[in-house]
Amino acid sequence: MKRNFYRLLYLLKLRNSVQIAKKIGVRVGNECRFLDDPISMFGTEPYLIKIGDHVELTNGVKLITHDGSVWTLRKKEQYKNADYMAPIVIGNNTFVGMNSLILPGTTIGNNVIIGAGSVVKGKIPDDTVYAGVPAKFIKTLDEFEKLKKGNLLETKNLSSKEKEAAIKHLRPEWF
Repeated sequence: MKRNFYRLLYLLKLRNSVQIAKKIGVRVGNECRFLDDPISMFGTEPYLIKIGDHVELTNGVKLITHDGSVWTLRKKEQYKNADYMAPIVIGNNTFVGMNSLILPGTTIGNNVIIGAGSVVKGKIPDDTVYAGVPAKFIKTLDEFEKLKKGNLLETKNLSSKEKEAAIKHLRPEWF
């Protein structure tokens, strides 16, 4: 009973995170999931962020559309009111891992995986896996699929008990 309650809360959070992101100005496609608080996730210029369809942003991901370090230039008269901002665009079918930081002016293509803890700046091409600080090319999405293919388990949409039973059956050596 308790698990079902927490699952319901989790599902409500997912739905509400996308709705909140849209309300604060983020342009969001269909079938997206944001696993963190959209107010802190999208920074001070959420209207400069465009996210495609089927995008998952996990816990701790931050999209920053400005560079606050120009604060140090504001002592000079010509920069006293200066700001630096640039949009962020994330393509379709993209996954951004935990605690990643997406910097101003970044464009992430379609079918991309960004590894956990990455700092991403610039243009990330379609069908790739990037990770690291700064994020660098790791492999193509085809290479990623080949690597994972033999270890994929058909457990999506199973209850916790059903998933545990399936894993025990399919991978008894893990227990």
